[in-house]
Amino acid sequence: MRSGSHRPRKRFGQHFLHDARVLARIVEAIAPEQGDAIVEVGPGEGALTRLLLERVPRIEAIEIDRDLAARLETEFSRERLAVHNADALRFDFAACPMGMRLVGNLPYNISTPLLFHLAGYAERVRDMHFMLQLEVVERMVARNSTPAYGRLSVMLQTRFRMQKLFRVPAGAFRPPPKVESALVRLVPLTASERPAIDEKAFARIVAAAFSARRKTLRNALPLQPADFEALAIDPGLRPENLAPRDYIRIVQRVAR
Repeated sequence: MRSGSHRPRKRFGQHFLHDARVLARIVEAIAPEQGDAIVEVGPGEGALTRLLLERVPRIEAIEIDRDLAARLETEFSRERLAVHNADALRFDFAACPMGMRLVGNLPYNISTPLLFHLAGYAERVRDMHFMLQLEVVERMVARNSTPAYGRLSVMLQTRFRMQKLFRVPAGAFRPPPKVESALVRLVPLTASERPAIDEKAFARIVAAAFSARRKTLRNALPLQPADFEALAIDPGLRPENLAPRDYIRIVQRVAR
């Protein structure tokens, strides 16, 4: 498929990465090896796909755009590229191999819900390398008591070790987005590193806290004064002042 031959569709949030140097840096960061189970989310015109297929014998890809999916199936055999014409937000990644390595230039208009969806498969993943809006990456890796810190930070940092790898200018894409981008690496925490908590209760507590982030904790969380005292947490603080481990302790306290 000739690069640039597909007209980007706004409803899919399509911005195709075309800069050869950036693509090479992504492949270098992923460092794919023979035997890796690579799953690409949103291959688009296949610029990254082709480079990855120079390193590994086979890739699975999830592409929502029927035209792009059909073109990729025409260019590559099913033995080399298995294309799933599907919405990644609804795709069951449990159908992919255990130990998969997820990669992709994620649509910026659905990046946060997609990250939450993918986090649900953390136990099946070796690592993830995603191109995202720079602002989103900074929120992912932010520390508490900083402006970028929020719900996304807490929810992902209790599942993954994350690292912002490098920034990418808007001109590396077609069409150029109105924002800068960055590549981020996510490595799931091991079973011993993950907290022993009710995941649904944890999600509810964190969502409730950050839906009222300007309120103090005494007004944002379902805790009594005795709970704050037992947890040694100042109820006059705000939700962004607590580290992920504090939210873990809160959920464990509520469960008891």
